Amino acid sequence: MDDSIGLAVIGCGTIGRIRAELARETRAVGWLGLCDIDEETAELLAADTDADFVTTDFKVLLNRPEVTAVIIATAENEHVEPVMASAALGKPMFIEKPLATDPVESARVLAEIEKNDVDAVIGYTQRFRRRFLTVKQRLRDGQIGDVTSVVTRAFMNQMVPIATLRKTDQRSNLTPMVVSGTHSLDMCMWLMEGKTPVEVYARSVDHRLRELGTKDATFGLFTMDDGTLLSMNISWALPTVWPGAVYGLEIGIVGTQGVIDIEDTHRDVILASEVAQPAGYTSKGFAPDAPRHVDFIGSYPPGDLSAGLLWGPMREETHTWYNRLTKGIDTPHATAAEGHRNLLLTMAMDLSARTGKPVPMPIAPEDLL
Repeated sequence: MDDSIGLAVIGCGTIGRIRAELARETRAVGWLGLCDIDEETAELLAADTDADFVTTDFKVLLNRPEVTAVIIATAENEHVEPVMASAALGKPMFIEKPLATDPVESARVLAEIEKNDVDAVIGYTQRFRRRFLTVKQRLRDGQIGDVTSVVTRAFMNQMVPIATLRKTDQRSNLTPMVVSGTHSLDMCMWLMEGKTPVEVYARSVDHRLRELGTKDATFGLFTMDDGTLLSMNISWALPTVWPGAVYGLEIGIVGTQGVIDIEDTHRDVILASEVAQPAGYTSKGFAPDAPRHVDFIGSYPPGDLSAGLLWGPMREETHTWYNRLTKGIDTPHATAAEGHRNLLLTMAMDLSARTGKPVPMPIAPEDLL
């Protein structure tokens, strides 16, 4: 395999910037091209990363002969076109979740990826936290026997829904589960590898975020093909002053011979100060409505800055992807098929919450519209 990557980053916002900056830290990436529909955003990142090429047209970037791999980091509603174009060219991809926010489009994108035999992975960064990797191995080793039930709870402040939904008028599918709960759902499905959902029953509530066109919280119960139960709950309507930078996660896994209880709420290192702390979530045009004076250090999902460098799961995830491309190693990344599955499961929860009825699985993408 060629050990030099010609990397195209499409979308230069918060996450695209992190990925591009990480690319400049490794010799694995020999060429870097950037694209963003906002010329100022693209040019600023190009200057900061000494990019080799910058444009506002992703098609121009993808057709550069230097490009051998692509990162798709556009807004959630804007993934389809660049992913389809990259797949048609046979380029390996790292796609920030989801494949699409429309289930039919997601199925179309997955079909194009598979038709062209493209190695495409989805950005489920939390798979690269050490605690989850360790738990995954303990489960592989059968240290709690057969898993019979899983309970998970995600708590988030409302900065993500406010920042995300204010950027677009296409809000119908930008729900707590589709945008954020998908991370905890993916984690549980990854840890319960081999189990297939056959039904989901869910409920939602919308008081605080109704004016933005989304729900405050969704609670659901999945039944698996072997009878295993998964209780999947998320609220992303906590006040913006909530100390968790984005979200905290709890997962309890009960097996026939033991239990694993995971607390990923980041309350082990707490800062309280008269000095206002940076917003836990940064996005162009967004500012929280109140200062935060308490912070759960380590709760920002990508990781933490120290001496100008990002340390944590997003560094591990990104650099491991480069190793996947250059060395062909097997990695924990979520596949495109798993990303599509996660979208259908989160949207099935939303469908059940809307109708008040259990939703049998599998379900056709068309039935989720």
